[in-house]
Amino acid sequence: MRFTKADTVFAGLVLATAASWWLGEGAVVSGQSLGTAATLAVLALSVFKGALIALDYMELRTAPALWRRVVMGWLGVVIGLILLVGLLPRA
Repeated sequence: MRFTKADTVFAGLVLATAASWWLGEGAVVSGQSLGTAATLAVLALSVFKGALIALDYMELRTAPALWRRVVMGWLGVVIGLILLVGLLPRA
């Protein structure tokens, strides 16, 4: 059986989703919650998944550079805003 690139990308997305779920459900290492580290890891996995979807499923890898920059820039802005809101002091 031969795997295509789409199969490999799909497997990567499934593994990243499983890892995000595990971290989001409160992964515990040595009896302590991962907290902020888990949140940052989930955000990093989100960037990874978003890039795979945009570049491979939306076929932006072969699209004009402007489209890649716009979509990847949008992804960066969204993740940046999430990080910014997370850093704001809570009332």
